[in-house]
Amino acid sequence: MTTLTPRNKRMALLWAISFLNLSVLALGGEMKDPDSTSNKQNRIEIKDFAFNPQTITIKAGEKVTWINRDEEPHTIVSVEKQFKKSSALDTDQEFTITAGPPGTYTYYCSVHPKMTGTIVVEK
Repeated sequence: MTTLTPRNKRMALLWAISFLNLSVLALGGEMKDPDSTSNKQNRIEIKDFAFNPQTITIKAGEKVTWINRDEEPHTIVSVEKQFKKSSALDTDQEFTITAGPPGTYTYYCSVHPKMTGTIVVEK
């Protein structure tokens, strides 16, 4: 059996730490940046009778998903009919659209018309 000297123990520890750091860096290089994917999905949470965020800016062709976190049903209706309206969303249900051409899309909840939001669509 070989006994390691204090110096050899330190060297072994440094080697192990270096190996782990390289492993982490290699794994980090394989992770994808969510902003670089073409099917980026933006989320709007419905909570406390409000859309959060109330205004969101996205690119044409990106998806937007609303998720209802309230106990009450909510809908998403485009003021200018720029996208198909949702059915009533119960708790934890989602509704997704794909943004069309650039412009400002305003929407509201037809069950609670004071709930409003805006999507700014850029090129």
